[in-house]
Amino acid sequence: MIIIIDNYDSFTQNLAQQVGKLKFKAEIVRNNEISLAKINELKPTHIIISPGPGRPENSGICLDIIIHYAKIIPILGICLGHQSIGYIYGGKIRQLIKPMHGKISSIVHNNEDLFYNITNPLIASRYHSLVIDEKNIPNELEITAWTKEGLIMGCRHKTYKKLRGVQFHPESLWTIEGINIIKNFLLN
Repeated sequence: MIIIIDNYDSFTQNLAQQVGKLKFKAEIVRNNEISLAKINELKPTHIIISPGPGRPENSGICLDIIIHYAKIIPILGICLGHQSIGYIYGGKIRQLIKPMHGKISSIVHNNEDLFYNITNPLIASRYHSLVIDEKNIPNELEITAWTKEGLIMGCRHKTYKKLRGVQFHPESLWTIEGINIIKNFLLN
């Protein structure tokens, strides 16, 4: 079972639909309506931390999930979930000068893991006003995707390689190969 942590974002339903299209069962739970004990009971094979409004420090159980499960279960953080990964390892989360809500960008990536067999650069949809500061990258994280301006669009933990994040929205219709990124997460 795939647990999707809902950070009160409408895109969470799109994520669940993508997971379903790939023939996996997903359960959506709100970030303030589940405990680590309940997650243990559900025995997830993967956890997806959804996009959402606000900052990582206000994302309910998301930070605890990253701390507790990064060594054990594959985790994909999307947008706010991605920022939460950066935040928990000491990265600075900064405001963009120009918010990127409903904007399409060209994303360069490392051709590995989540981005295996994905066009490079990837055309992706962005909905965010915060980013992990590219001048303050935590030592534990490696950058896996970026914009031509150098903004961080993807990361992976160097030791816990199944802990990954993307700033853009793979579940958006405007991210052409988004479902393949989700597939790479679920199958690799």
